[in-house]
Amino acid sequence: MAKTSTRGPARPKTTTVKIHDQTMQRGEGGELHQIADDDAPLLTTAQGGPVSDDQNSLRVGPRGPLVVDDFHFREKMFHFDHERIPERVVHARGYGAHGYFETYESLADYTKADLFQRAGEKTEAFVRFSTVAGNKGSADLARDVRGFAVKLYTKEGNWDLVGNNIPVFFIQDAIKFPDLIHAAKQEPDRAFPQAQTAHDTFWDFISLTPESMNMVMWIMSDRTIPRSFRFMEGFGVHTFRFVNAKDESTFVKFHWKPKLGLQSVAWNEAVKINGADPDFHRRDLWQSIQSGNFPEWELQVQLFDQEFADSFDFDVLDPTKIIPEEILAPVAIGRLVLDRMPDNFFAETEQVAFMTQNVPPGIDFSNDPLLQGRNFSYLDTQLKRLGGPNFTHLPINAPRCPFATFQQDGHMAMRNPVGRANYQPNSFGEGPRESPTRGFRHYPAEEEGTKARLRPESFADHYSQARQFYLSQTPPEQRHIAAALTFELSKVETPVIRERMVAHLLNIDETLAKTVAEKLGFQSMPKPADAAMPTRQDLEPAPSLSIVEQGPQRFEGRKLGILVTDGVDAKHLKALIAAIKKDKAVFELIAPKVGGVKASDGSWIEVHHMIDGGPSVLFDAVALLTSADAMDDLVKEATARDFVADAFQHCKFIGYDQSAMPLLEKAGIAEALDEGVIALSGKDGMDAFLSSLGKLRVWGREPSIKQGKTSAAK
Repeated sequence: MAKTSTRGPARPKTTTVKIHDQTMQRGEGGELHQIADDDAPLLTTAQGGPVSDDQNSLRVGPRGPLVVDDFHFREKMFHFDHERIPERVVHARGYGAHGYFETYESLADYTKADLFQRAGEKTEAFVRFSTVAGNKGSADLARDVRGFAVKLYTKEGNWDLVGNNIPVFFIQDAIKFPDLIHAAKQEPDRAFPQAQTAHDTFWDFISLTPESMNMVMWIMSDRTIPRSFRFMEGFGVHTFRFVNAKDESTFVKFHWKPKLGLQSVAWNEAVKINGADPDFHRRDLWQSIQSGNFPEWELQVQLFDQEFADSFDFDVLDPTKIIPEEILAPVAIGRLVLDRMPDNFFAETEQVAFMTQNVPPGIDFSNDPLLQGRNFSYLDTQLKRLGGPNFTHLPINAPRCPFATFQQDGHMAMRNPVGRANYQPNSFGEGPRESPTRGFRHYPAEEEGTKARLRPESFADHYSQARQFYLSQTPPEQRHIAAALTFELSKVETPVIRERMVAHLLNIDETLAKTVAEKLGFQSMPKPADAAMPTRQDLEPAPSLSIVEQGPQRFEGRKLGILVTDGVDAKHLKALIAAIKKDKAVFELIAPKVGGVKASDGSWIEVHHMIDGGPSVLFDAVALLTSADAMDDLVKEATARDFVADAFQHCKFIGYDQSAMPLLEKAGIAEALDEGVIALSGKDGMDAFLSSLGKLRVWGREPSIKQGKTSAAK
């Protein structure tokens, strides 16, 4: 990795003084700092982060205003304000797992963060995946952004990298977050729809917020209907800083890359999965970890200096923009492995408290206004959710490193300071001390400018990256975006809102806008929306933005559904199962009855699902291993016909033995067989089927399905 850095100004000089045998430092402003020595514990935040200065708030210049990203001041005052227990104060659907993060090599040139100093360093981790809009009881496959929050229990306190599976966001300033969520949630007068953005208030807000247009392309893409938590990326979203021991700063963007590659589902498939198994993502993560197939992600970073930031086409502080990987390639710095489920969902997954302001020394913030606002907001959120200021006393939130504070009392305090002095500085020699050398120091960036409520001009291009994202998608993915926009806007009852959105789409891609308008029945096209800056036409497509282009090309970690009947060829079934296991994939058996089937050799085979409860939407590919004797009854089963028809409609690979041909005919696809429907005849057929599975989908089938060129199921 090429070293990039910016150096901050020199720090104020201090003098050492002795007061009542206590060694202290006097700052330039006359304040006294009680310095830690070998015999005194280090003063930390409640998250275990070491404190460098407990006497001065963070501000812009010596006489300037305080800044909201002073998390130590915020936590200290927050806890003090809640020391007296008030009347009792009365998050969304999520699922979590434990694991560890392993550092690949030392990053000491870039950051002094302890977890990045040694190759092979392992740090305990807890990760929570979530949906955003839905309530706790909503279904897993809602079209929604997915939260990807990682808590790393470092030796210098907890680091919370609280991101999403999409690298941009709807808004540029956190002051608009309440409006966004109010608009996306259930409409207040009718309390529906649940976990859906296909309604008037959401699109009304979005159509009046041009900065959201890049995010619109992402949320209308297949990114918002992932096949599994294990198959989706995570992003830190914002620009952060690495700061090394010399106080040199390097900007950094964080990316979690799944080892098993990216994969999503089709919209029709998502709807049916929600009906068949609303806990689909939860069950998948549980089963994977319990079976020893531990999910893994690689942490990759984009590192750049101020010169790159100044020369890049867009403002790196704008959370609605990305730096394409084709322009700045990410570098792998470690891996995340999830290997243990919580012992109790409520105690751990539900009570875990993530806060963007939790960072160890060596990781700092940029001036991204959305990040700055999140740093201010999250503490209040945790107070509301967990009932008081002592949520760090809960085991899932407590640091794993030594920690010591003067915070006391409050609702449900599990520990309090001991001794006579519960403040510092004190002359009794009691309690923890701050450490200017070991404690967290904010990067001393020089700031200047008029104090005002404003938006930088560099944030004003709202359409160019949205266009780049759309043009970076493969034709099937572009069709899905158009279909998603059409579906969502078809649920909007107010015509002017639909017109405003199509006007925005005209600034992104004219063909996309016309496709959506035609499907919505527009009689005429609106004018393109007024744009603060014209859409750039020169941004090259970025293949890294496409799920299909980044596909895994292997079936590892996926699931094959095998439909079996009485009389199934035992040798054939055994060979298929062995091959699937060899490819590090899993299988489940589906039969007319959940009890099982009798194979051709007389053996009894237990199955996982009755066909009514094991539809093909639950699997990544299907195989039909049947017998001629059982076929007469099977083709009469509507669920069996649906099993095959849905797999075909969802562009999945289908393997079949010759006895299953009547079922293909009854499912209405016998006349439309393509390269994705493969006869399992002999070793050659089996090998052809298995070698095709890594492609995951036969997207070339989709246009003919949409045009109704398959025969109707009978």
